[in-house]
Amino acid sequence: MTLNTLTIAEARDALRKREITSVDLTMSCLTAIDAADGLGAFVHKTPEIALEQARAADARLAAPGAPALCGIPLGIKDLFCTKGVPSQAASNILRGFKPEYESTVTTRLFDAGAVMLGKLNMDEFAMGSSNETSCYGNAVNPWRRQGSNVALTPGGSSGGSASAVAADLCLGATGTDTGGSIRQPAAFTGITGIKPTYGRVSRWGIVAFASSLDQAGPMTKSVRDAAIFLQAMSGHDPKDSTSADIAVPDFEAALTGDIRGKVIGIPREYRMDGMPAEIEALWTRGIEMMRDAGAVIRDISLPHTKYALPAYYVIAPAEASSNLARYDGVKYGHRAKLAQGDGITEMYEKTRAEGFGPEVQRRVMIGTYVLSAGFYDAYYNRARKVRALIKRDFETVFAEGVDSILTPATPSAAFGLGEMASADPVEMYLNDVFTVTVNLAGLPGVAVPVGLDGQGLPLGLQLIGRPWDEGNLLNHAYVLERAAGFVAKPEKWW
Repeated sequence: MTLNTLTIAEARDALRKREITSVDLTMSCLTAIDAADGLGAFVHKTPEIALEQARAADARLAAPGAPALCGIPLGIKDLFCTKGVPSQAASNILRGFKPEYESTVTTRLFDAGAVMLGKLNMDEFAMGSSNETSCYGNAVNPWRRQGSNVALTPGGSSGGSASAVAADLCLGATGTDTGGSIRQPAAFTGITGIKPTYGRVSRWGIVAFASSLDQAGPMTKSVRDAAIFLQAMSGHDPKDSTSADIAVPDFEAALTGDIRGKVIGIPREYRMDGMPAEIEALWTRGIEMMRDAGAVIRDISLPHTKYALPAYYVIAPAEASSNLARYDGVKYGHRAKLAQGDGITEMYEKTRAEGFGPEVQRRVMIGTYVLSAGFYDAYYNRARKVRALIKRDFETVFAEGVDSILTPATPSAAFGLGEMASADPVEMYLNDVFTVTVNLAGLPGVAVPVGLDGQGLPLGLQLIGRPWDEGNLLNHAYVLERAAGFVAKPEKWW
């Protein structure tokens, strides 16, 4: 076994016993990264920083009391600002931007002794479900269909993070989730991904997409790893006005494996027309696994689910159009070359036309439209009211004693790069059908790999938890993970 294939928990234990060093572990990952350029996962490699941090971690590990993540090599999504390292949200408009500050999340990870291997590919400004909108080019899923060489999407927007973890290029990676961007790629690549409760993890220093929906979380090889990683990321941050001043429990200690008597809700609205038989069968199998573990299965109703996608695709672009207005060629980032006689309006127009890709331009235009004077009430205000109803659906179910909710994570397995390219972008947006409700309601949700489809590709299930109850949610995911026994890995072709 090469060291880069270890889980965070395995590596932590080996590092503490001094069986391995962080430098050796980091070198193993750096070697794997250099051999995996065909995956397009890492877009800015930082080997010098990584080895410096690894040496410091080894010194720290020589004394007792080192944090759980000390010496663990991680990948950082390009949405997180990292001091002195390119942080451009996979967009040409931020080409060359090197922040003079560190995001709160990366600060916490580095304070815990984690090692940064580099920055990871993603959809531009986190807008996408397939990692095909990146200025760096596509990230590629390490999985392939049986008997096929067709390149598959790792999902999006955290596609580089998912690909890197699934291919053992790093032991874990940061992701962000605005409408499913941690959970969908996790399901597509056979790994675990958790979106915590909105406000659990600071958003400070993370390039904004839709501020009331964005939430950072870990992408890992196991549920235990997710618990360890999330512990280090979480906590109140006075620099983020939406950060909750709530104590962070010991998430790993919550993994008891005992869910006897816990009530698992099965929402009837998620049984949608045209759902593939394999997804239906996987969901049924997951229900049986939870029942066998002693959980009580209860059918529930979330009646406003059918309005979630349209509400999301009004609210998210509206917030994006506001957040992205700052990229105007004045202060930082790209500035277009101007012709003689051009004024500030021409500078704005040319800079944004050159800097933003087609999907970002589309969402900015949608967002500006729904916020405009004649349509604000018809679209944006109505979507906000629908969002409140969706949140109330979950509150009602949880008030009636449901502990968590089990659903599919995605409507299909990973699809081929370019296969969803269509004149109708709604086809791509439908990938978020099972995940956006969680963001609209601000709830925690976790995707866990449960099985393979008929073509040998991973499929995942999603568990949705009560607000601030990530500990119990992770325990439910831990039970599902153990029952499923998913250990499949992609065959190396890269």
